[in-house]
Amino acid sequence: MISSPIASRSTSAAGNVDRPTVAVVGGGVIGLSAAWQLAESGCQVDLFDDQLGRGASHAAAGMLAPVSEAAYGEDDLLTVGLESARVWPDFAARLGHASGIDVGYRPAGSLLVGHDPQDAAALRRHAALLAGHGLAAEPLTSRATRALEPALSPRTTSGLLVPGDHSVENRSLLRALAVAAERAGAHLHPQRVAVEVQDGRAVGVRTTVGTRHVADTVVVAAGIASGEIPGLPRHAVPLVRPVKGQIIRLAGGAGLLTRTVRALVAGEPVYLVPRESGEIVVGATCEDVGLDGRVTAGATHALLRAAIIVVPEVAELELVESIARFRPTTPDNMPLIGTSCIDGLLLATGHYRGGILLAPVTARAVVDLVHRRPVDPSVEALSPQRFPSPAEVTS
Repeated sequence: MISSPIASRSTSAAGNVDRPTVAVVGGGVIGLSAAWQLAESGCQVDLFDDQLGRGASHAAAGMLAPVSEAAYGEDDLLTVGLESARVWPDFAARLGHASGIDVGYRPAGSLLVGHDPQDAAALRRHAALLAGHGLAAEPLTSRATRALEPALSPRTTSGLLVPGDHSVENRSLLRALAVAAERAGAHLHPQRVAVEVQDGRAVGVRTTVGTRHVADTVVVAAGIASGEIPGLPRHAVPLVRPVKGQIIRLAGGAGLLTRTVRALVAGEPVYLVPRESGEIVVGATCEDVGLDGRVTAGATHALLRAAIIVVPEVAELELVESIARFRPTTPDNMPLIGTSCIDGLLLATGHYRGGILLAPVTARAVVDLVHRRPVDPSVEALSPQRFPSPAEVTS
């Protein structure tokens, strides 16, 4: 038996089908969304993270862009992204009501722009991809593109209007989720934990100060830290790795842009996401450099240079933040959402660039799994068990 000098409120008997106890490990957008929805569904919820809301979600641009980010060979990811985008308006409205915080949901769409013949060809290929999936996108001339967004550079040669992409203010979203989760009854603990496994089943977590929290289900939603949580057997460690992203925030851009602009500058992507406050978020790099969390002059310069080429007036804005965080990704760049190889352990991690977009469907899937209901078909392809375990790979 596992004993502890301190017992938490979640030490109810395992197997409580009327009010399941759940320990959520990780307090980013995925963990907080799951905690809120679990608590609203009647579960007793404890969430643990010593850096609550300060990880990749804190740095994100908040784009809800399954259409703009659609790629060849990623049909499963597109399907789940479209489903999550479909439910986002209701998710945002319910969250705003539950928390009293406006999350800055903007259904303004995205405008993809190019600056040379190669960029224009890339936009045509993307339009063809979207057409093959029956998704709306309108090719635009240079004049029509600049009519939509007059601040764009005269060098703009082409555009593609994507009405199906939206955005949200990520930091307001994180605050709202924390408030809504606590109002629904979840307890948020600023602590690190180890997962406790007994007789091949996850039975709860133990904090670094020795407090034990027994749970019917443990949900790992810790982003890049998901693979480093103490207590998990080797064969149950999630296959996640970090991909660094650097992003900048500018102030003083009220009215400069009306929608997200995603551009190619000599083949290099950059995006500019406007906020109601006048902030403009410019991002983001994609660096496979391990856990090197430095903000570098080169990355900041490259982002600013590209943004100024796309929207020249950006040069007059105030640089208020340059930040780096790590996106959690998996071997096939798709999230891990579902049951693990250990009873009582669910995974909701590895969302790479799509954590904010996929938060509603991920939280819904976690709730369904905890309550032993079938998950939405769009999530089935994201099962963690699509990969062999580390033990199987090396055996």
